[in-house]
Amino acid sequence: MSLKLGVPSKGRLMEKTFAWFEKRGVSLSRTGSDREYAGKVEGIDNVQLVLLSAGEIPRELAAGRIHLGVTGADLVHEKLPRWEQQVEEIAPLGFGQADLIIAVPNCWVDVDTLDDLDAAASAFREVHGHRMRIATKYHRLVREFLTDSGVADFALVDSQGATEGTVANETAEGIADITSTGETLRANHLKILSDGLILRSQATLWRSREALYFAQDKATLEMLLDMFDSAR
Repeated sequence: MSLKLGVPSKGRLMEKTFAWFEKRGVSLSRTGSDREYAGKVEGIDNVQLVLLSAGEIPRELAAGRIHLGVTGADLVHEKLPRWEQQVEEIAPLGFGQADLIIAVPNCWVDVDTLDDLDAAASAFREVHGHRMRIATKYHRLVREFLTDSGVADFALVDSQGATEGTVANETAEGIADITSTGETLRANHLKILSDGLILRSQATLWRSREALYFAQDKATLEMLLDMFDSAR
């Protein structure tokens, strides 16, 4: 058996993950063509590289099919209920930072807080006869956050495309989405509620609590952790 390490399969997230490991003495690389999801590991034995989409990695960790994985905290928190029982955070990697936030149109001059949003949602339902729609890809996190904050009369609508455009397209009244700089929000005439931060996220290395660890896997994991600590 070997320790399976899942990392994002393409883009800047893959490149920055490779660079993070390289600085710690472990070389990760793709093998074959860009269409192949194969890779190799140099600098340590008994580690197998598994290339996956960032969204698949939480599921594979929870299922115990990989031992370690790099993905955003937002994806782990959204996709894994009671995530602390299924995975352990090993190290934040210092890139891929983004915030999951609630945003509403700039023209809603009287809506700056969650209390304001609750009042606006109630008034919206009275006028329109249906709940205020909030577009998001993060249904569980957003529902829990709004409910815990006392916001009622909202309905989450799924967004698989550009969430920021749903308000302009009149398919939602507000959004809950990931943002890093806020530029796309501003371009779409949206503002973040002053208390609308749901979660701060960044690329993070996680360990599966569900995977089987044979003696050699445990030894390899300890060696990896020592290499990471020595590079700090």
